[in-house]
Amino acid sequence: MSGLQIGTIAVGTPVVLAPMAGVTNAPFRRLCREAGAAGLPEDRTADLSASPAPAGLYVAEMVTSRALVERTPESMRIISHDSGEAVRSVQLYGVDPATVRAAVRMLVTEDRADHIDLNFGCPVPKVTRKGGGAVLPWKSDLFGAIVTAAAEETRGSDVPLTIKMRMGIDADHLTYLDAARRAQDAGVAAVALHARTAADYYSGTAHWDAIATLKQEITEVPVLGNGDIWSAEDALAMVSYTGCDGVVVGRGCQGRPWLFTDLVAGFAGSDLRVRPGLAEVAEVIRRHAVLMVEHFGTELKALRELRKHLSWYMKGYVVGGEARRQLGLVSSLAELDERLDALDLSQPYPGEGAEGPRGRAGTPKTPHVPEGWLESRAMDEAWLQLLAEAESSVSGG
Repeated sequence: MSGLQIGTIAVGTPVVLAPMAGVTNAPFRRLCREAGAAGLPEDRTADLSASPAPAGLYVAEMVTSRALVERTPESMRIISHDSGEAVRSVQLYGVDPATVRAAVRMLVTEDRADHIDLNFGCPVPKVTRKGGGAVLPWKSDLFGAIVTAAAEETRGSDVPLTIKMRMGIDADHLTYLDAARRAQDAGVAAVALHARTAADYYSGTAHWDAIATLKQEITEVPVLGNGDIWSAEDALAMVSYTGCDGVVVGRGCQGRPWLFTDLVAGFAGSDLRVRPGLAEVAEVIRRHAVLMVEHFGTELKALRELRKHLSWYMKGYVVGGEARRQLGLVSSLAELDERLDALDLSQPYPGEGAEGPRGRAGTPKTPHVPEGWLESRAMDEAWLQLLAEAESSVSGG
């Protein structure tokens, strides 16, 4: 399959690392990016110096527009990129057009990003109950105002704007087609669809038919598909089934940054697949930990952030409950080394046990929306005031 063009950015392999709060920081992006480069056939490795992102696009954690405008230390850390990131990709969350506009202007005029994505996919109740995230596109005029404000600030620059969204609130309140049309008209460079509703949360099977429908409807910009990509074969199947222009991979790479080797190889027509034994996994974990320490500046903060990754890395391997518990308590590199060395590192790749669904899933949930939210798709001043509170505390997406 050919590459992906997102505005001015040429992506040699049509694969995008989904922004995930608390996961896709600079260290994890580096592991995924390097793994992706390892999937390139030898005759294409020279492309690394010629193409901005030949082995995919790797998006940072979501950052709230208000926090970014206020330049909070955490927001500035989230948008930090290492020197090896040829494309600095940032995802913004916002509910106020003026604040989103200011955040985009900051990123563009201060040269802090090469690509900006807007998040309209967060299903977390503390966001949706205030009208944010995946339920915001229901208010179509507000959605249009946010995307238009952001697009106006990127116009004339080399920074493309994209959006990532869900299908809607639930099966009775779908918004993705209308939202995609509005975004295309506003001037975005691509649209990505997580083929679930807010009610679906992360449960069940993604509705790939919706991606196919969106691809038929949106013809002026690339359409990217997201949902249930656990392997290179899944990614290729999604493209074949839906006709989408590329894939966005989220939970499938948690604890498996080497999935990007498989993905890049698969799109290049290669059967190369990474199947690490536990010793190889331990080496990746150790490197991940060192990169985290460099990123956060302290071992305690870095290892605490690493803990959730450890359970993902160990999926399918015979480790034992007590060893898993101890790994979940590591606070230093020395403790990590001790606990990794205590494992049976001679274990080969466990096959199916290490593959398939991973990360949060759960069951469908009744979406939490503000009282009266569904009565009209239009906004008023009362709703705008309520939404202003939604930017103060956000996670997920």
